[in-house]
Amino acid sequence: MSGARAVFLDVDGTYADRGIVPPRHVEAVRAVRAAGHRVLLCTGRPKCLLSPHLLAAGFDGFVGAAGGYVEIDGRVLVDRRFPPELARRAVAVLDRHGVAYLLEAPEAVYGRPGLDVRLTELLTGQLRSGDATEHDGPVDILNALEMAEDLAHTSFGKIIYFDSREPLAALATAIGEEVGALPSSIPGMGDTAGELYLRDVHKAVGIQAVVDYLGISREEVIAIGDGPNDVEMIAYAGVGVAIDGAVPAVLEAAAHVVPGPEREGLVHAFTTLGLI
Repeated sequence: MSGARAVFLDVDGTYADRGIVPPRHVEAVRAVRAAGHRVLLCTGRPKCLLSPHLLAAGFDGFVGAAGGYVEIDGRVLVDRRFPPELARRAVAVLDRHGVAYLLEAPEAVYGRPGLDVRLTELLTGQLRSGDATEHDGPVDILNALEMAEDLAHTSFGKIIYFDSREPLAALATAIGEEVGALPSSIPGMGDTAGELYLRDVHKAVGIQAVVDYLGISREEVIAIGDGPNDVEMIAYAGVGVAIDGAVPAVLEAAAHVVPGPEREGLVHAFTTLGLI
């Protein structure tokens, strides 16, 4: 493969393993950039949950909030938020069903008082902090969390929820047809957790904004991922790469399959594609 490429990396399950980035992934990203390629993270996480550990390799930018927020070369290209009336409706539905939820924005994540305790109980054992690997639990989330009694006027771009007795599709339907829904990308959460987002927003939309900014074509895009919110970006890219064990739709859309981060799969991917 010749010529400069724009490489988009999913974070959880692709670049990082439960929040921990393998050292060789850091080295590989630096080598790809040194070879003249652009490398961006492309994640469901909002900007505020991209910890220094995740960014330590150095990136040209990132697509956050699964396409709702785009930043490159220090410039914000996209920052999509729920319209105010839809946002109020979403909060009301989630409160009515007693769901634990985070309203995600680039600057912070927002929740009800007591959510910090509830998340610690729910997520300890499921997540680890990349900045303090001895800490087991949602440390990165808690560091970005702002809690308030009144969330009706909070501005946010995406919702992640936990501990819901109401099915994912039912919550989305109750909020409105403008909202899409996906299962949680956090291992072990099962059917009690998920994500709610603006239906016309996905990672490929965010990548398109970068493509337009850089003045390149889709054929020059490489996208690597594993989860349900990676399907559109894998299908969009000139070269789509799936992580071994990815959801079937990602595997079907991908041209290549590589090992997961626990086996330093990005080193294999970058070598196979001739990036390093």
